[in-house]
Amino acid sequence: MKKIRIAIDGPAGAGKSSVSRMVAGLLGYQYVDTGAIYRSLAYAMNDTVKLEDHAEIRQLLDNFDVSFRMKDDVNHIFLNGEDITPFIRTEKVSMLASSVSALPFVREALLEMQKRYARAGGVVMEGRDIGTVIIPDAELKIFLTASPEKRAARRMLELKAKGVEITMENLVEEIKRRDDQDLKRAIAPLKIAVDGVLVDNSDIDLFETAELIVKYAREREKLN
Repeated sequence: MKKIRIAIDGPAGAGKSSVSRMVAGLLGYQYVDTGAIYRSLAYAMNDTVKLEDHAEIRQLLDNFDVSFRMKDDVNHIFLNGEDITPFIRTEKVSMLASSVSALPFVREALLEMQKRYARAGGVVMEGRDIGTVIIPDAELKIFLTASPEKRAARRMLELKAKGVEITMENLVEEIKRRDDQDLKRAIAPLKIAVDGVLVDNSDIDLFETAELIVKYAREREKLN
């Protein structure tokens, strides 16, 4: 059977990264976290380059190389050869990544990089516009979501494990604010593809979610 391209989009906290890693592992596919590319750019800005400093952002993009490598079942992100995996999941970096990804010249610069990952097939790519912009002809397009409260509860567990204290109320508001920002941005807003498959995992765990997506993938593989 031909290996297909799987796009997994959805809002923050839906479990896209964990589910995508599981799906890639179960299928023997490559996993590409496109959101990490924008997070890497946000990290590279390092409080010294502001969102309005377009010339400085362009300079960063001129020497910007992101690669992925699985190590001990963790998808490590390398920026110009440096492993930055531990530093790009903070709320501050997440919010800046969402903002900088809305800049047209940034999306244009990184579009080809993302398309290159998908060309060979046998790939699971996750982000917010994979099925609508990056690989709109992907054989399987999933829109993964859950209620804001469920997503906040999952995020709370992750943050507590890292020793970060935040109230559930604040986390729910943070997620709703991020959703609003992603849904309303002028360039490549978060939305389900016309032929996308909606998967709401509010009431199933992440492994069950991955198994469901693998089922859809196996069906698509038989058709290609």
